[in-house]
Amino acid sequence: MKAMVLKALCNLQEHPTPLELMDMPVPVPGEQEVLLKVLTCGVCHTELDEIEGRTPPPHLPIIPGHQVVGRIEAVGSKVSTVKLGDRVGVAWIFSACGACKFCLTGRENLCLYFKATGRDANGGYAQYITVDEAFVYAIPEVFSDLQAAPLLCAGAIGYRSLRLTGLKDGQRLGLTGFGASAHLVLKMAQHQYPNCKIYVFARSAKERAFAEELGAVWTGDTIERAPHKLDTIIDTTPVWEPVVEALANLDSGGRLVINAIRKEGDKRSLLNMDYPLHLWQEKEIKSVANITRTDVTEFLDLAAEMKLQPEIQAFTLEQANEALIELKTGKIRGAKVLKID
Repeated sequence: MKAMVLKALCNLQEHPTPLELMDMPVPVPGEQEVLLKVLTCGVCHTELDEIEGRTPPPHLPIIPGHQVVGRIEAVGSKVSTVKLGDRVGVAWIFSACGACKFCLTGRENLCLYFKATGRDANGGYAQYITVDEAFVYAIPEVFSDLQAAPLLCAGAIGYRSLRLTGLKDGQRLGLTGFGASAHLVLKMAQHQYPNCKIYVFARSAKERAFAEELGAVWTGDTIERAPHKLDTIIDTTPVWEPVVEALANLDSGGRLVINAIRKEGDKRSLLNMDYPLHLWQEKEIKSVANITRTDVTEFLDLAAEMKLQPEIQAFTLEQANEALIELKTGKIRGAKVLKID
């Protein structure tokens, strides 16, 4: 099979082609695993964090990619929940121990033995992938292969973030950054909380214009102040400064949810916080750590119900480096997806 492989960590500005196209053996599924012929795989900012060394180190060499849509071509001898020909998805969570206090309470995203697809096990930048049957998800027929891929991470993590805000209908929601996840959160919020007003903060004028197209009532730069204090804000940016700026836009008792696996840049920016402006009056900060299987399942049901349509930019498998560089340099409108032949 063909696969795009990461052999060494690097800085993408210095090494803009970190992935190498290679011929590799087709993996063989274990007893409780399935073999998927990959149809599409989303390109996520987390891949940038993996390549540039901000996450726990990948098991090199590694095939990245954790928003995988494929058809089952082979099954292990003990597989019982899926069958040949099923179209399924694979998300960021590749496996967990199943026995710790977090796994036993449906919080396998916090498991100390959590394994991530495309970081701890080979992912979807390839023609085939194997995965445990317990960690695949039926893809609703309403979605094409391209549309389904970003739902498995950008959509599911956005769903978890929105749920963690505690947002109530009629309140004001802020979104900091407006890429693959945030544009889906905006659509979800409009569906679930039709009387909420949504405010978008983004450095890019194109991102702000896109947010306005989708119905944001106000847009501004990440350092601007909204015309009203906001009840809750979801930060989807990869850097620290917007965290501080978002806190200044929160109303008393408001909650900031940080939807990012890692942050780039100078951590000292947090030390520039002014306590009365940024944290006083019982403001909260909550991080999002991965996603659970329940998040993915519930979100796919919701997405099908509302016929959620992600904005897509398609690339071939061989163009994976190009897609990553566009993501790195801020050329973002919706989600980037690899179409695997």
